[in-house]
Amino acid sequence: MTQEVFRVGPFELNSRLFVGTGKYADFETMNACLDASGTEVVTVAVRRDVLAPEGGTRKRNLLEALDTSRYTILPNTAGCFSAVDAVRAARLSRELLDGLGNPGAQWVKLEVLADTRTLLPDPVGSLEATETLVKEGFSVLVYTSDDPIMAKRLKEAGATSVMPAGSPIGSGQGVLNPNNIRIILEYLKEDDPDYPVIVDAGVGTASDVTIAMELGSDGVLLNSGIASADDPVTMAVAMRHGVEAGRLACRAGRIPKRLYATASSPTEGVIASAAKTG
Repeated sequence: MTQEVFRVGPFELNSRLFVGTGKYADFETMNACLDASGTEVVTVAVRRDVLAPEGGTRKRNLLEALDTSRYTILPNTAGCFSAVDAVRAARLSRELLDGLGNPGAQWVKLEVLADTRTLLPDPVGSLEATETLVKEGFSVLVYTSDDPIMAKRLKEAGATSVMPAGSPIGSGQGVLNPNNIRIILEYLKEDDPDYPVIVDAGVGTASDVTIAMELGSDGVLLNSGIASADDPVTMAVAMRHGVEAGRLACRAGRIPKRLYATASSPTEGVIASAAKTG
């Protein structure tokens, strides 16, 4: 089938899978997983310590370990618990990536978290930070809960993409409330069918990704589901196929669910024929 182009803000992408760079045992495993996933966009936490040991006392920077000619960096404000901190982190990311000549300087994945226990988004802080960053020219991809009303308000505030959580960050529970995801998709796409809605957080395995895509989501962002798997590279391959299978199933259109069985082979003609020859 012809490859669809996926547009998010200023970017045109082929892969609908966004992959994080945290929690890997080492940079080699990280790069092997990114390659296996087929992703074109990798997320990097601005506030996280991006240094890791590289032989003796020398330390290697995460951005040095990534092939930035191959991947577009999507900086994120993970670890920020106020709009002020998130805006500051976004500005730092733009300055850093702009200095490196990376196109990722044009956008940011905005996270404003409410507390350290749940890592759920702070709706008030998220809306405030979105409004500020949009005014400053950022393409804002904003992490939010699965609340349809909040999703509408974030889009109205100018968010380039709304990213509802499937379930809490790193929980591996998958899409807990598919009905709310459906409503979000309906609300955000009724006037703009191409508006990108990307499910973010809680993915545990490939079937979770497939479900998110079958619901009509435009993409999935994940990290722990790959990085914390027993075999991260194989899981990255599975996630890649999960996105593709879910997208194809959504486009194909599933059969309706029915209470009773429906025979896959027609019986009307067989019964009529038997009556004539009986």
